[in-house]
Formats: sequence, C-alpha cells, structure tokens
Amino acid sequence: MRFTPNSDAVVQEMLNSIGLQQLEQLFDDVPDQVQMKRPLDLPPEMSEMELYSHLSHLAGKNMAAAEHPCFLGAGAYDSYIPAALDQLLLRSEFYTSYTPYQAEISQGILQAIFEYQTMICQLTQMDVSNASLYDGATALAEACTLAAVHTRKQLIVVPETVHPEYRQVLDTYAISGYYEPVFVPCPDGIMDWDRVAGIMNEQPAALVIQHPNFWGHLEPVEKAADLIHQAGGLLIMVVDPLSLAILKPPGAWGADIAVGEGQPLGNALNFGGPYLGFMAVTRKLMRKLPGRIVGQTDDVEGKRGFVLTLQAREQHIRREKAGSNICSNQALNALAAAIYLALLGPRGLKEVALRCHQLAVYAQRRLEEAGFPLLYEKPFFREFVVKTPDAAAINQRLLAQGMVGGLEVDGGMLLAFTEKLNRQDIDRLVATFKGE
Repeated sequence: MRFTPNSDAVVQEMLNSIGLQQLEQLFDDVPDQVQMKRPLDLPPEMSEMELYSHLSHLAGKNMAAAEHPCFLGAGAYDSYIPAALDQLLLRSEFYTSYTPYQAEISQGILQAIFEYQTMICQLTQMDVSNASLYDGATALAEACTLAAVHTRKQLIVVPETVHPEYRQVLDTYAISGYYEPVFVPCPDGIMDWDRVAGIMNEQPAALVIQHPNFWGHLEPVEKAADLIHQAGGLLIMVVDPLSLAILKPPGAWGADIAVGEGQPLGNALNFGGPYLGFMAVTRKLMRKLPGRIVGQTDDVEGKRGFVLTLQAREQHIRREKAGSNICSNQALNALAAAIYLALLGPRGLKEVALRCHQLAVYAQRRLEEAGFPLLYEKPFFREFVVKTPDAAAINQRLLAQGMVGGLEVDGGMLLAFTEKLNRQDIDRLVATFKGE
C-alpha cells in the first residue's frame, strides 16, 4: 500500500499506538493463500468527467432487461414500475431513522409500514402481516419455523414443485433444529398427492404448497388444506402477489400462513436484490409472527398515531423463547410495494394480472403450433415450461436477436410473461424458437 507524504507519519503513529511496526501486520490473521499479492487492476486516476464516461462505456456492454423483451422469470420479474413510485420514495417523511423505535419522530415511516401491512392482509385475506422479511425464500423458512414452534412438531412436508432456491434456504435454516423438511418428488409438474398423503400419517407440523408453483402451474389447494388440517398441521402457502388479483387468495383457501416474494410489486430486478419477503398469518399465530408489526393507536390528544406493537419478540424481551432471529425489515422495498399497490388499486392490479395471463396463453398457443408443446399439461398463470432439447441454443439465438430468454431446465425452458411484453415480442420469440 502507498500513502502520500502527509499521511505516512499519521499511519505510523496509529500503528505504533497498537504495538505494530508495519501495516501488513494488520493482516497476519488472513490466510496467505487468500491474500492478494498484486496491486489492484485499475486504470490510472481520472477526472470525474472521464470516470463517468468510462463507467458508462462499461455499463453499455450489459444487456439491460428493461431495454429488451425479457422472458426470464422463476421468481423475479421484469414488471413495469410507474414513474411516480421512485419520486414518492424520496419524500422527506420517509427519511427517519433506520429503526423507528421513537414513534414521536417516525410517524411517516410507521404509517407507511402500517399501510403496507394492511394491503398485504387485503391481498392475501389473512388477519395479520409483518413488515417485512428479506425475501420470499427466508419468509418461507421463517414460516416453517413458526409452524414447528406453534405445533411443537418438526416435520415439514415440502413438494419439489416449490422453488428450488427456496428449498435450499429451508435446508440451511433447518440446521437450527427447529424443523426437519421432507422434500416430496413431483414428476408431473404438480404435487404428487399419493406421496404427500402417505406422509400425513406422521402428523407433520406443516405442508408447504406454492401456488402458482415453480413451474407456473396451479395446484389443487383445497385438497392440500384438507389433508394437512386433518393431520393437525398448518398449511403454508407460497404465492405470487400479482396472481392474487385474479386467483383465490390464501385466506379463502384456509391457509394458516401466507408468504411470498414482493419483488413484482414495484421493485426492480436489481441484479437479484434487495427484495422483500411478505408474510401474513391468522390471528391465532400473530404473537409468533417474526419481524416488526406496526399498529394504529390514539395519542394523548386523541389523534391517530402509529407505533411498533406486539413487541414480546426476539429483539426485546423473552429472547430465550424466540423462534426467530430476524432483526431487520426491508422497509424501503415494502414502501415501494405499498406505493405500487396504492397507485394501481384493485382494478389496476387485476388488469396487470389479466394481461400477464393473456400474453402467456397467447404465447403457449403459438409455441405449440410451432412444435414446442408444454412439458406439463397443467393450468398456468403467467409461466410455463415448453419442451425443447436445445434450450441453451435457443437462448443464444434469442440473445443475438436482442431478447432475454427463459430459464433452462431439464427437458425444456421455463418462460415468464409480464405486462411489459406484447404480441409482437411473442411472435419474435416464436420465430426465434423455430430458427427463423
């Protein structure tokens, strides 16, 4: 490392104060094999204008999903974000402390979180929502922990139609010992009911069902609810929030816990994060709900106010009884979701959901006519898998045509359709699939 003449003496004085002679001694505990033995590969110093031009040139090499038709989904979607949303996020009343413990100076962000919770409850038809978790995968893991703590059982039944990355996070959280996930093979694209029913004899704590599932298909949820409730366990539903504008919500199915990824609600792709995991439960489970909960009250003058509530949780008291170690929330992402839902309203959200579904139906029909049928002949919302032996080659052709293709899976390609696409984009997709 090099320093200017003015800084050398200061650095040496700091080293002397902790009993060291050389700067390199600070890194003695770092294994030699992971230490960098060369200078950083950086160009010479630049002015601000030169640096901006250089970084713009490098960024121009990327293929931004926002500027091209994107058919990649699998849990993160290139949805349209209204222009008003980013501007509203900049309002000063949201610039309060990171943790809004002092209600008297945090009313803006507390009200925003309260409104977010209310909208999630309305969307899912559940009783109570928190605000919020890191992403959909961790929300599911926290839901499984809650179910195990509540039922005092450990077995969690998880069909393999649940997102594979969610299942990986479940495995990681299971190290805590709170629960034990059992993953059920599902070779036909939806839950294998015979195998799931066989496990019910073991009286599991919960059954997880993703609806629409990872392959985009709709699961027969009613049967799942009956199976697990008869066994004395809880039903955990993983849902796409956009689908709830046109599909039956978890509360109406009898779900005990509803979780999901809130990214489609006004949050950009952001290279994979940050996102937000939403979580809502029935009233009987609310005191075990991890994360923050904001409540509405009256102040000493009788005016409406907002406070953190139900605080007998992991960060405060009774920590030894905590079932969760969540110590943060995705407040900015939750605020974006609340603004998005408020801007669109129920009618707008339904129109977006219907457009996604209609585009998916059109694409499925066109692809089947071109010789690319569904891998699984099941109902879908806005994603499906088409059969193709050369998904990688097709993705390369799509990329050359300025399109972002789907997710390559065994036997085909998982394609997703958002409201930003149109019929012309889909016609180009089909033509590229055919090699035209």
